[in-house]
Amino acid sequence: MSRQSTGYWFILPALVVLAMLIAYPVAYTGLLSVTDSQSNFVGVKNFATVLRSRATPQAFWNTLYWVGGSIIFQVLLGTATAILLNQHFPGRAVVRSIALIPWVIPSIVAATTFAWMFHTEFGIINYMMTAPGLIEQPIGWLTNRDTVMPVLIAINVWKLFPFVAVMVLAGLQSIPKELYEAARVDGANFWEEVRHIMLPQVRPVLVAVTLLLVIWGLNAITIIYAITRGGPANSTLITPIQIFRIAFENVQFNQAAALSVMFFAVAILIVFFYIKALAAAPGEAR
Repeated sequence: MSRQSTGYWFILPALVVLAMLIAYPVAYTGLLSVTDSQSNFVGVKNFATVLRSRATPQAFWNTLYWVGGSIIFQVLLGTATAILLNQHFPGRAVVRSIALIPWVIPSIVAATTFAWMFHTEFGIINYMMTAPGLIEQPIGWLTNRDTVMPVLIAINVWKLFPFVAVMVLAGLQSIPKELYEAARVDGANFWEEVRHIMLPQVRPVLVAVTLLLVIWGLNAITIIYAITRGGPANSTLITPIQIFRIAFENVQFNQAAALSVMFFAVAILIVFFYIKALAAAPGEAR
């Protein structure tokens, strides 16, 4: 037996597990999308039925709003936090530990807590704003179509910005001190160090973190489902929640599979164009 064939035998168990956990569910979902409840082939009928629903385009745009808004502020706030935590000041270790708390808290616990905090009648947010007279009457943060999605995005940003901060902080600590010393000799101030040293050096980290946030954001339903379940009036309905509703509330597994296939294709395209854009960007760190 050759050395190469021996290697194949060693990786065979891992390939079998991957086939069972990934390949089979994906293939079966594709099969469900082109059949009906009696396993009869129906072609693109399920796709057409899902696309005719008025909720489908609304859920798609809500998903883009949810993912895009979350990622922008997660990266900005996480990067700013990492730069702050990279400075030398008393109690830095304690502050670093505290900054990790939102990331450690389970999503369902965070969602339930914030749901009570933003409650129209009993929430502490409205109390803190009405007591000093900042607002005349309580605001329906989670019942108003204009405020509910920004509030959910803010909660998602609070939950995941520590992850960005930790990753960027690790990148900042790997920057050679000689670069800072050379910049200071040339008369660079703090903001010039941030612009010309810190951000360019952690660019590969930001690229990888953003890609992870895109993937996680496209699949994240815990916060929205636990707080609003897609309401009010589908204003926070995102595609993963729509898939869940079709499958387990309407018991239309074939239509849910069709929407899953389309959502998977769109997600792959988003990731593909993101990677292509980064590859074509000038000055990319390698």
